[in-house]
Amino acid sequence: MTREQKQLVKDTVPVLRENGVLLTTHFYERMLTHNPELKHVFNMGNQTNNKQQRALAMAVLAYAEHIEDPSVLMPVVNNIGHKHTSLDIRPEHYSIVGRHLIASIQEVLGDAASPALVDAWTVAYNQLAALMSGHEQKLYDQQINEKGGWTGWRPFIVRRKVKESAEITSFYLYPSDGGAVADYESGQFISLRLFLPEMNLLQPRQYSISCAPNGEYYRISVKKEANGTHPNGMISNRLHDHIEEGDSVEITAPAGTFVLKDSPSRAKIFISGGVGQTPLLSMVEKLSLADSESTGQILWIHGCRNEAVHAFKNRLSELTDSHKHLNQHIFYEQLDSADASVHTGVVELSLIKDEVLKDGADYYICGPAPFITKQYEYLKAEGVPSESIHYEEFGPASLSLN
Repeated sequence: MTREQKQLVKDTVPVLRENGVLLTTHFYERMLTHNPELKHVFNMGNQTNNKQQRALAMAVLAYAEHIEDPSVLMPVVNNIGHKHTSLDIRPEHYSIVGRHLIASIQEVLGDAASPALVDAWTVAYNQLAALMSGHEQKLYDQQINEKGGWTGWRPFIVRRKVKESAEITSFYLYPSDGGAVADYESGQFISLRLFLPEMNLLQPRQYSISCAPNGEYYRISVKKEANGTHPNGMISNRLHDHIEEGDSVEITAPAGTFVLKDSPSRAKIFISGGVGQTPLLSMVEKLSLADSESTGQILWIHGCRNEAVHAFKNRLSELTDSHKHLNQHIFYEQLDSADASVHTGVVELSLIKDEVLKDGADYYICGPAPFITKQYEYLKAEGVPSESIHYEEFGPASLSLN
């Protein structure tokens, strides 16, 4: 890009801050109208709740702000790249996106979209597309080079379907071709897609792998949504209501950047709300397989509405009994009977401050966005460095806490 083009892109930053979501909303409506086949690729639930529009607006703004040196965005590029490879996004998709994004800039800005500005953003987008697709190709190469690895969608069989609580059911997925399954890092997710008759669409959803690597299968643990008619809940509820043992589903290879850090001697604090415990459970199971003498203190903190919806309660008790460094605290918003081992109410880290605040500890948080924000802000206020706090928000990123 020329210096003048970079300046033109930077000059749009105030407009993007003010009207970025308006632009991205117009972009998605335009693209999905002209290229309806992409409705099979995108999570249409995130279109309905505007999460995808907000996430893209934040990404475009960040790119414009750092147009002088886009390399500073590599952690973000890496995170998005993992999401994209799990959805089988390919270079040809970037061409379609670019065409509609540039057209949207022209249509939304109107007379303010001068030919020079359009040219500058065209060059800028092509630069970003090359950066993204190049990084994603490296991720695809890593996947295919793994033992049992693959790219794209691969059929798996549901061998076991296990009810874990009143709301959460686990699905044990084995490759239908009888081949090996790729290893993964605890905390990663897979994408799964099903055909939804209600929408006449294939729809993908991303689910954390809820067990430690085992070389045989992947386990996902899925919450049944109360509002099953909303697109965001349709795949989860179809898994609960229509997918049985022996049925086939399609999934992509494990991906994701929210993973257990290689720091055996450091204390690890896991903080989850509701179904947010699933990636953390994989981490704790992996740690429980390690030599307890070389493992630092492990603290499991989980909150949910009540005992009936508390999944993996017995599993965590087993792990706690077998691993001398693992302790747990449970919070129930509704407590039917007195239980000294359970706290009443939502997760309040201040109630267990002495156990939570450990020098040199790593913190892993997963749950709804407000839950993550609350725990993160408490830890920061208590002096925990941001680089020691790791979090995963399900769906398109809307939090920028670190």
